[in-house]
Amino acid sequence: MQDMFSTTAQDHQGSMVSPSYITKNVTEMIYSTIERHDTEPRSINSQIHKNPELSYEEFLAHDNIVSLLQSLNFRVTPHAYGLSTAFEAEYGFNAEYDALPDIGHACGHNLIAMSSIAAFIGLASALKASNVPGRVRLLGTPAEEYGGGKCKLIEAGAYRDVDACLMVHPTTGMAIGKSSTTTCESCGCIPTVTKYGGQAYTNFLAYDQFNAHFAGRPAHAALAPFQGLNALDAVVLAYNGVSMLRQQTRPTDRLHSVILDGGTMPNAITASATTQYYVRSTTSSEVNALKDRVVACLEGAALATGTTLTIEHLNKYADMRPNKTICTLYTDAMRELGSRVLHEPDTAEAGLGSTDQGNVSYEVPAFHGVFAIPCPDGVFNHMPDFTACAGTNEAYEAAVVCAKGIAVVGWRILTEDGIAEKVRREFEEDVRKKGMDG
Repeated sequence: MQDMFSTTAQDHQGSMVSPSYITKNVTEMIYSTIERHDTEPRSINSQIHKNPELSYEEFLAHDNIVSLLQSLNFRVTPHAYGLSTAFEAEYGFNAEYDALPDIGHACGHNLIAMSSIAAFIGLASALKASNVPGRVRLLGTPAEEYGGGKCKLIEAGAYRDVDACLMVHPTTGMAIGKSSTTTCESCGCIPTVTKYGGQAYTNFLAYDQFNAHFAGRPAHAALAPFQGLNALDAVVLAYNGVSMLRQQTRPTDRLHSVILDGGTMPNAITASATTQYYVRSTTSSEVNALKDRVVACLEGAALATGTTLTIEHLNKYADMRPNKTICTLYTDAMRELGSRVLHEPDTAEAGLGSTDQGNVSYEVPAFHGVFAIPCPDGVFNHMPDFTACAGTNEAYEAAVVCAKGIAVVGWRILTEDGIAEKVRREFEEDVRKKGMDG
């Protein structure tokens, strides 16, 4: 599960204090508030990391965060928008907190939750102390890994009337870097990689998740195998077909599958078998085209084995559409905090992961920055060793810096003349262009 926060600007004309003066003083207020409340996010971070809960099962995380926010006198709606492990607090930020099966928080969603909570507390306190009109919302978003929690929240209207939606996500430092070439007279060109503490403009792939069920006919594998139709054979044939398909796909396309059910006994012809597929590409339209090719492989396997294929649609995530203005604001805020953040939207390569924040980015101006936490060489997200990395004090401190950064971004969107309008205008143009591109 994740937490995210969103902001809604209100009319603040007539202020006698210049935006730059307000920002300078409020920035210090945001920093000090987050530092003063360090105990609360740190406790939540530890509780979530030590008690990993899967998609839509994040009951302990939900209850602990709700209790914390209520203790700070925020108005909180538990079980929000019809989802038992979602919540909403007013005064958004997205707060993810779901874990992965078997390996816990190997994607660091504990850090996403605590950074959004800290940013929410800091920004809400600044609004109250400065008597500035506006609204900031912390939204607890379950089931990012498997269940498409934000997609359900979109359908329930959770993102209506929102000016911006912000969150940050941990990764390893090796996943953030810019390749360049250094010329050397003696040995020619040497490739180098410049490392950064984070990345503002992040592309994520669109993806489609579905189950393929093959139904055959049972038979005794020794006495009468000729009477059976082997569903496991269909799964294996489909798997091999999709594996061969990879040779003719784009470098940014990704195809993954796992066998969920392959039968129970070797001496029985498998009558029912199921495999799950992820299809990823740079846009939703490209995912649709690639999925058609995958399904053709599955249909061919069913035809060859005499089995019946049924497709069960699960989740569909859109590609991420980062708002460039928000990315620039975040880069500036992190620079003030002494953190070097990569922000090159015109040359950013397509990311190889996917997130339901991509769906949010088609509804409202959105931000999904990433930040580096200390990890041994060769360790990346969704690896067991990353779970330990996400639970370190160094990872927590890195997330706190990001919390300060996104809180400052939220303040600027809410209060500085023209920024919210620029963010919205850019968002509308980007979505329009994306629609034309298909």
